[in-house]
Amino acid sequence: MSNFLYANDQRATYPSSWYAQSVDHGPKRAGLDQPLTCDVCVIGAGFTGLSTALHLAQKGFRVVVLEAHRVGFGASGRNGGQMGSGLNQDQCKLEKTLGQDAAHRLWEMTQEAKSLTRSLIAQHAPEAGYQPGVAEADFTQSDSDASHAKADYLARNYGYTDIECLDKSAISALIKSPSYAGGILDWGAGHLHPLRYAMGLAQAAETAGATLYEDSAVLQVQDGTPNIVDTEHGQVKAGYVVHATNGYHNSLNRKQAKRVLPINNYLVATAPLADPQSVLTKNIAVADNRFVLNYYRLSHDNRLIFGGGESYGAKFPKDIFAKVRRPLTQIFPQLADVDLTHAWGGTLGITTTRLPMFARVGHQQLTASGYSGHGIALAGFAGLVLAEAIAGNAARFDLLSKLPGPAFPGGQALRSPIMTLAMTWFSLRDKLGL
Repeated sequence: MSNFLYANDQRATYPSSWYAQSVDHGPKRAGLDQPLTCDVCVIGAGFTGLSTALHLAQKGFRVVVLEAHRVGFGASGRNGGQMGSGLNQDQCKLEKTLGQDAAHRLWEMTQEAKSLTRSLIAQHAPEAGYQPGVAEADFTQSDSDASHAKADYLARNYGYTDIECLDKSAISALIKSPSYAGGILDWGAGHLHPLRYAMGLAQAAETAGATLYEDSAVLQVQDGTPNIVDTEHGQVKAGYVVHATNGYHNSLNRKQAKRVLPINNYLVATAPLADPQSVLTKNIAVADNRFVLNYYRLSHDNRLIFGGGESYGAKFPKDIFAKVRRPLTQIFPQLADVDLTHAWGGTLGITTTRLPMFARVGHQQLTASGYSGHGIALAGFAGLVLAEAIAGNAARFDLLSKLPGPAFPGGQALRSPIMTLAMTWFSLRDKLGL
């Protein structure tokens, strides 16, 4: 079993994040303690698993969801809360790799993913507090010029006109930091409280007829007809299995493990700011253009939630406060003495191409993962696509399964050290401004 499941967290207990401390957890759902039979067994109760369960239950399937910890425990409940546009590869590059037709179809799906997310929040989790607006902040004029060119290309070739281009004066008026030369502001993207969104999806899936079990880690999946999913105290026989584990995958699914690398990101929350406009003058989210990026937004109670730094391997650093305070104060020197009340880490999944992985990984076993920082919109949409495929319409699943995604080099033992060396180099480039 992957160390990531238990290396940094207590069993079936939410982390000490600001997200977890700003919601009512409710009583823990029962763990699986008996044999069951169902149409579909979903492993993992994050955005992907919960969306899959909701859409399948609405179609009349008998769905069981098994979560090792609590609903939204993983990346879904502890990320930066930013819903971006597109994939983690720009459309020009996708056109060169896949051709214009496929690139346009993918763009349309990512637009639908954002629309679906907003709809799911409105219906099932209005308390997630969705707000429009995500800025990309650039450190150099050449990077800002490239961002403006990207926005112009999307407007001319994809009809996407929701992006506002920002020069140095405009971005300085929006983000009270001396760091940026310009950027863009995407009003078609947005930000939200991710754990509240996950909890709303869970309640909706249960209302639709799905059964959710917490504290029910899967030990093994036996491929067959039916598939047999074993937990510590119970067993599920299922026609289909959906692996919705993302960065928390393990030997249950070796195809996914070869192509999706778990990485850890870190966040802090400040004490409520007396003057939040001294940091952001509009209620937007921001991600900068560093390779190891910084990302931040204001909470509903005027805290700055700031993410910075990442690592490889299972363990989080001993002092997350110190790790994140450094980039925080580099971007906002005026916050050098601000109190940090919460610090936490989370594990997500990336791929070599930064494109998501959709795959068949066994007899009637499917997975979607590796969203590479674009999971809020893509994971919920992936659940819809997985449900479509299981219900007999696999057209969109099959298109997404053709996205390039070679295995990480070095196998299980070497890929993390190799990635650590690569990321150290990119981090040095960021510091030198290369």
